[in-house]
Formats: sequence, C-alpha cells, structure tokens
Amino acid sequence: MLLVAGWFLVFAWNRSGSAVADSYELVARFPNVTGVSVGTDVRVSGMKVGRVVAQELDPKTWQAVVRMAIDRRVSLPVDSSAAITSEGLLGGSFIALMPGGEEEKLAPGDEIVDTQGATDLMGLVGAVINRTGGGGGGGAGGGARGGEAAAEAER
Repeated sequence: MLLVAGWFLVFAWNRSGSAVADSYELVARFPNVTGVSVGTDVRVSGMKVGRVVAQELDPKTWQAVVRMAIDRRVSLPVDSSAAITSEGLLGGSFIALMPGGEEEKLAPGDEIVDTQGATDLMGLVGAVINRTGGGGGGGAGGGARGGEAAAEAER
C-alpha cells in the first residue's frame, strides 16, 4: 500500500509541473500581477511549459519581478513577450508567453522585457455597467418626453 501511495505522490508531483530539475529561469517585470502567485502556470499556445517560482517587488520601479522556471525543451526567442492572462471570468490566471521571431534565444537568467500586466476584470465590468447607465432612467431631462415637458413648461 505504501508503494502505491509513493508512486501516486511522485506521479502527481511530476504532473503538476513542480519538478523543476529540467528547467531554466527567466525573469519578467509586470506593473500588476493580480492573480499570479508561486506555482502559477506559464504557457505557450495554451500548453504548460513552466511555472512561477518566485515574486518580489522592485523598490525602485514599483514593478513586480516574476521568476519563472521554463522547460529546457522550450527555447524562446529574445523578442518574446509575456502577458498575464485569465482563463475567463471564473478561471485562474496564468502567464502566456508569445514567442517572437528572432533567431537569437533567451538564455537562463535573461529578462523578457515586453510584458503586459493583469487586467482588472471587475473594473472593466464596472465600467461597462456604469457606461450603459445600469440603473434606470432617473435623471434630469432624460429622453424625448423630458425634452417635451421642458418645452411645455417654458410656454
């Protein structure tokens, strides 16, 4: 029984991407890393190629510095970009890497300079609701009837 439990533990560990022995580290700076934490997936074309291994705040630039362990079989061009993306309204966040077109590849420890931080989805939803007026027609002079009533009052 212990052998089966041990096998399952090793299997789950490797499937989760927690084993970082065959990986190299890349760094990226983001203005906002909401939803990203240690262990967050790093993906290329939707496929998991790594995970976030550390985060820290740069006290000079006030940007979040994210360190990622990337599978050694994935060799990214130096002009690649990184964006924090969500799987949807209820899904979790992940870092999406978009390979560039350069021949030269990123080396271990290199920094991805073209980044896009997390989008504030709740802020966007709130902005859409506020723009559409979300709360009925109460207000001064709203609509054609309001204009007619104002014209009548002037007569």
